[in-house]
Amino acid sequence: MQRYNPKDIEPKWQQAWEDQKLHEAIDFDEKPKFVMLTEFPYPSGDGLHLGHAREYTLGDIIARHKRMTGHNVLYPMGFDAFGLPTENYAIKNKVSPQSATDTNVENFIKQFKSLGYGMDWNRCFKTTDPEYYKWTQWLFLQFYKSGLAYQDEIAINWCPKCKTGLANEEVVGGLHERCDTPVEKKFLKQWLLKITKYADRLIDGLATVDYPSRIADQQINWIGRSIGAEVEFEVPNAGASIKVFTTRPDTLFGATFLVLAPEHPLIEQLTDVDNKAAVEDYIRTTAQKSEIERQETNREKTGVHTGAYAINPASGEQIPIWIADYVLVGYGTGAIMAVPAHDERDFAFAQKFDLPITRVIQNDAPDGEPTAHEGIMINSGLYDGQKSQEVRNTIIKDLADQNLAEERVNYKLRDWIFSRQHYWGEPIPIIHCVKDGPVAVPESDLPVELPHVERYEPTDNGESPLAEIADWVETICPVCGGPAKRETDTMPNWAGSSWYYLRYFDPRNNEAFAAENKLAYWQNVDLYLGGMEHTTLHLLYSRFWHQFLYDQGLVPTPEPYVSRRGQGIVLAADGTKMSKSKGNIVNPTEIIDQGYGADALRLAIAFLAPYDQTTPWSPDGVAGTYRFLQRTWNLTHEVVSMDATRDDFESAEIEKVVHSAIAKVSIDLHHMRFNTAIAALMELSNQLYKLQKVCSRLQLIDALVVMMKLLAPFAPHIAEELWAMLGKEGSVHRSEWPVHDPELLTADTVTVVVQINGKVRAELSLPSGSNEADVVELAHKNEKTAQYLGDNPIRKTIYVPDKLVNFVI
Repeated sequence: MQRYNPKDIEPKWQQAWEDQKLHEAIDFDEKPKFVMLTEFPYPSGDGLHLGHAREYTLGDIIARHKRMTGHNVLYPMGFDAFGLPTENYAIKNKVSPQSATDTNVENFIKQFKSLGYGMDWNRCFKTTDPEYYKWTQWLFLQFYKSGLAYQDEIAINWCPKCKTGLANEEVVGGLHERCDTPVEKKFLKQWLLKITKYADRLIDGLATVDYPSRIADQQINWIGRSIGAEVEFEVPNAGASIKVFTTRPDTLFGATFLVLAPEHPLIEQLTDVDNKAAVEDYIRTTAQKSEIERQETNREKTGVHTGAYAINPASGEQIPIWIADYVLVGYGTGAIMAVPAHDERDFAFAQKFDLPITRVIQNDAPDGEPTAHEGIMINSGLYDGQKSQEVRNTIIKDLADQNLAEERVNYKLRDWIFSRQHYWGEPIPIIHCVKDGPVAVPESDLPVELPHVERYEPTDNGESPLAEIADWVETICPVCGGPAKRETDTMPNWAGSSWYYLRYFDPRNNEAFAAENKLAYWQNVDLYLGGMEHTTLHLLYSRFWHQFLYDQGLVPTPEPYVSRRGQGIVLAADGTKMSKSKGNIVNPTEIIDQGYGADALRLAIAFLAPYDQTTPWSPDGVAGTYRFLQRTWNLTHEVVSMDATRDDFESAEIEKVVHSAIAKVSIDLHHMRFNTAIAALMELSNQLYKLQKVCSRLQLIDALVVMMKLLAPFAPHIAEELWAMLGKEGSVHRSEWPVHDPELLTADTVTVVVQINGKVRAELSLPSGSNEADVVELAHKNEKTAQYLGDNPIRKTIYVPDKLVNFVI
């Protein structure tokens, strides 16, 4: 018997699939479409690592399964190639970013194909292709023409190592998320996109899509919508007033001081002579800190008094005006009313500087400790004795009658800083004219191509290296024909990835970013698998771009992704993060070359743990999955070579075993439980080995044919090889996915009663030991159940395994 050797079969089938165009999607096919998207990689010099392989393997399993269930599947791949990593790699290795990108992409594609991924390579592109970024520039111009792209001189996050500005989302714990360098503040003229105009839409749109709560909540918290009031505190001696946003106007009587952000525009006007030096020194110190650092709750509070006092509009008392770095100018009004009895941060500040603490809400919290809980109003004049949650609107109304307050909605989300001061990015298609100001590059002149240069290192003066290329910068104003200069800042690496999924629908179109009829056919992405770390970066940005394009009538759906799932990180075997510096990165190509092959690696990756969990890599895992494949290989060879006289044997047990596996693998794939689906395949293999002695050769062949179908999404090469060995024509990947016969599972079937408020409304016949989530979902979707549930919200679900589901409404 020929030994299982992946090196003999895997390259053969990879070439066959390419020749057969097996994985190419068909525009306007009659089958239902399914767009399976995984985040396209940054083509670094290190090539694919196990983190990449986990995401793309799981995406490939889903795509292959969907093809077999009768879908026209688009599973594309491209490369997000602009940005700092390639620029830094090019500088280090003294090559051009263009050549570095081409070399790295070639290596990535080779690795992708060696892993047997069924991707449509006809639709592949790089964000650095001028044919692609022409449309990134065109889309930017649509923002500009709609008033959603603008320039402003602002304090930005500045990475001194990479010498470029950063969006707030790119700063993690005060560090640049790519290079871990402490971020500074720097004033520069920047391009921004008005993502804040879509803050409500970005929250409300989450109710229309299928995102896990941990993803949706992260976006909601980042946007930070809060409803409250803007209250005006007069500063009589300075002839000014300070506006403060608060979500708790019921605590207004307990406001014993105000705190301004060090960047607040009124500080110079408010600060008296005696405090001026201390205030200026404090502002200089704060400028060296990142916003993240300033918001750390556990650090010691710092601040300085301006010497000025404001009037509390509720109590009429004079309260001091302080400056503290924990208040940010970009959030709310850049000023807060400090209520130390009911806010821990204000309490710590008041204790540090011996400021008054006045409790205005009585509840169960001990005296002397800050509490934000609801309760009964005290020390609040006419409002004493009322419930705090009921008096808020009354206080706002009473102050509004005096023109001292009005209702407001506030957000933590800031406009997206869109300028970058480095070379390797899309040129922003704007021309600056002395007479006409910023002018859009005519669409007929797109793309504005990035010039090839000898020197592309970032500068120290805050300008892009492009600023030094006079013959590229100097141009003619499209409006007046006079001398003008090109914008020299480039776009962030998030620009090209904010719309790339749409280009897969029509990747070679030179007249539009995608044709209207192809957008109408493909609509949007059905399932998007990606990293959790991109929830408030790429995912939020791309939803913003898509919603804008929808408003412009350029795309047919308001949201880009029907479903989003985030896969967990693969750690090193010792549980630490994989990194090049530690030398613990696992290269999937090396595992394949060791003789295990792509199929064993794919199975090991999917078998590691539930897909959304962070988990350490197990080097022993791939040896285990290889043994499973070898055992399946041997079993198939033994069955095929059986004597024909064995056809007299027959057993009813084998059908039950096979159909039980069909049911289990199908349900697990539907719920993305890849590891338990593989466990079911391993059990099926074991059962078929045991049944060899009591089953006919034909029964065993039929069972193995089904097994190859179930195995095909996970281990496509060996499934294809054994499918042919079993005498089947065509590709296993073009065969129909098997469907289980419920009657063959009756011995293992139970009746689950469905109740609503304790009354029996339906019954379900299900396999014994069915997963709770599956049972509850089926019970909820049952036709009889739905009639009684109506639109009533379910307050509680009670589940008793193998017996009942009770919905309490």
